[in-house]
Amino acid sequence: MMRRKFSFSSLSINLITRLNSPPCNSNPTQFISQCSNSIIASPFHPPLTNSHSHFLILPPFSFPISSLTSSINENISNPQTSTNPDNENTHNDDEEDDDIDGENTEEDDGCLRVHSGAKDESLNQNVGVIMEIVREQRSNCSLLKEHLENCGVAPTSELVVEVLSRVRNDWEVAFTFFLWAGKQSNYKHSVREYHSMISILGKMRKFDTAWALIDEMRGGKTGPNLVTKQTLLIMIRRYCAVHDVGRAINAFYGHKKFKFEVRMEDFQNLLSALCRYKNVKDAEHLLFCNKDVFALNTKSFNIILNGWCNVVGNAREGRRIWREMNERRIPRDAVSYACLISCYSKSKRMNDVLKLFDQMKTLDIVPDRKVYNAVIHTLAKGRLVKEARNLMKTMEEKGIHPNAVTYNSLIMPLCKTRQLDEAQEVFHQMLERGLIPTVRTYHAFFRILRTGEDVFALLQKMNIMGCDPSHDTYIMLIRKFCRWRQLDNVYKLWDQMRENGLDPDRSSYIVMIHGLFLNGMLDEAYKYYLEMKEKDLLPEPKIEEMLQTWLLGKQDAESKENRAEFSQPGSKTKVGSKNFDLERDLRMKPETRRVVREQGYSFWEK
Repeated sequence: MMRRKFSFSSLSINLITRLNSPPCNSNPTQFISQCSNSIIASPFHPPLTNSHSHFLILPPFSFPISSLTSSINENISNPQTSTNPDNENTHNDDEEDDDIDGENTEEDDGCLRVHSGAKDESLNQNVGVIMEIVREQRSNCSLLKEHLENCGVAPTSELVVEVLSRVRNDWEVAFTFFLWAGKQSNYKHSVREYHSMISILGKMRKFDTAWALIDEMRGGKTGPNLVTKQTLLIMIRRYCAVHDVGRAINAFYGHKKFKFEVRMEDFQNLLSALCRYKNVKDAEHLLFCNKDVFALNTKSFNIILNGWCNVVGNAREGRRIWREMNERRIPRDAVSYACLISCYSKSKRMNDVLKLFDQMKTLDIVPDRKVYNAVIHTLAKGRLVKEARNLMKTMEEKGIHPNAVTYNSLIMPLCKTRQLDEAQEVFHQMLERGLIPTVRTYHAFFRILRTGEDVFALLQKMNIMGCDPSHDTYIMLIRKFCRWRQLDNVYKLWDQMRENGLDPDRSSYIVMIHGLFLNGMLDEAYKYYLEMKEKDLLPEPKIEEMLQTWLLGKQDAESKENRAEFSQPGSKTKVGSKNFDLERDLRMKPETRRVVREQGYSFWEK
């Protein structure tokens, strides 16, 4: 395990040697209710189970159901199979196209959760028992360990992964539970559980403890070696997340230490990790410094191009890499065009998007789904809805079937410009094709809601549909309710987030503290600030400065109030020394004596 720090240039050179050896008049509330009821009427939604019984029970919508629901009912009587042959891979496509609208998705921290529909009853009960103990004893890890010993729950792989995913933002609790589970009879941690725990430790910057677990994974002289390339990749990503490029590269050297063959794919994973967390300049430098070991190719350049275009959002730097590919005779593919088109799409440069799209046709480069999604999104943002839908038809004629991201590319800009009839029609088509709405589909709807009742109603429908809200969902809604000054709903959302197995992360605390502070709830904001510090989550510098300023002012005001009480006549508070009373009275009175000078000296006037 390497602990040394090097300058970046020396790391780049040493890497070579080491590896060689218009608005609508529709009511938005009515529109949302129509969409929500259509979800329930759809034959594609999962059956209702008791696992959702703890959600807020709301009365049904009183709005009439539109033609959207009647069409869905026709599909129920005449069910059709999904026309999308790629439907099983829709989630992966969503991850590939998640930069279309420029939102930040929740970070993948390596904690693989078991979907609520896939859990059996015994697993739910055991998770509930563990989480109840965690809620009661999370402030004292020694008591937590003692209660876990007496809980009577036998750990399993699914149980450990699920609990770790729920407490992933409190590393001490997670590590205490992990150690307890590993000492139980008839159970041993697998690679999956080790990776979840290592990811949590890395996220909280407990890198020494993470490396100790990796050493434990090696199994010593007798046990099996569980360390894989994915183990090192988790550490590389965590170092990149805190912008420690030197240690990220040292973790990459671990391939040789653990006797893994270093391939081009591994080097590209390093570049991807650097670019994912905005270390694009370092990744580019690393790419060119090691061109003799890892030959320059299209995929490596696409990683750097995507970093500049879609992670950093710098079209100028992206264009420079684009020209660099041309000068070095690196062929461009559909992914290259998709990166630059997505960048131009975010900055509303429609002419540049269409120019690149036509250039692809001229060069006989077949656009992929990501290219079509970016162009459709650009047209919809420019209020060219008809053209966007025609392009979607052309996309199908070419044999590329729209996925959930394609429909989101239309729904999101339509909701943003309040073209609700068009958005309703697109949503209707999405359900007809058997595509399940994603978290971002609901985010588009949440943004146009104007009452708390509608927000919680749609949130309930979202859970019933089997689409679990993410941290981003709750952050967006907490921010919305703070703007509306509905603090009761803010606390309700915060409790609901915990009940749904999402432990508040750093961003959740920052939004909560800032919202309470702006609403004048300073004591409550300070309480969440202390809770955040207890979890070793780094507060935002501006928020910390605001709260420290408020705390100093509060302490100063309290001290002045105490002094005022002492100075009141007839106060019951007694001071022990008469001389102290005299000195205090003199300090409180203004100076009235005059100073006189005699024979070169100054005297108080008698």
